[in-house]
Amino acid sequence: MANIVFETEGVDMPALDREVVEKWIVAVAKGFGKAVGTLTYIFCDDDEIIRVNREFLKHDYYTDIITFDYSTRRRISGDMYISLDTVRTNAALFGREYDDELRRVVIHGVLHLLGINDKGPGEREVMEQHENDALALLYSGKF
Repeated sequence: MANIVFETEGVDMPALDREVVEKWIVAVAKGFGKAVGTLTYIFCDDDEIIRVNREFLKHDYYTDIITFDYSTRRRISGDMYISLDTVRTNAALFGREYDDELRRVVIHGVLHLLGINDKGPGEREVMEQHENDALALLYSGKF
């Protein structure tokens, strides 16, 4: 059974329709043949994301999302830290609406849990296509 939790660390909770987002995430996972276990989204600021990045991954840079994967073979589970500061910066940088960029980052973490990577050659394009497909599903409302 899906258990999707939304928390904040030093920021206000973003305006997301939680019920719709939860159904969307479950539908995307189902499309990959996976169930959803416990997913925890921690919305934070840049100070927190860089602290987490340094402490747990030994990376010294800002990012929009850090995903900790606790998935099993059939069920995705994980903790996802999302910097709302970086989401806002990236939305402006890529000419997107903030809410659209936030939804893209929310599903980006799920896609990582589903086994989609974005660091190797050609992987970024594959990730973007899966993000676009997931967003099209969300905007269609057919899930």
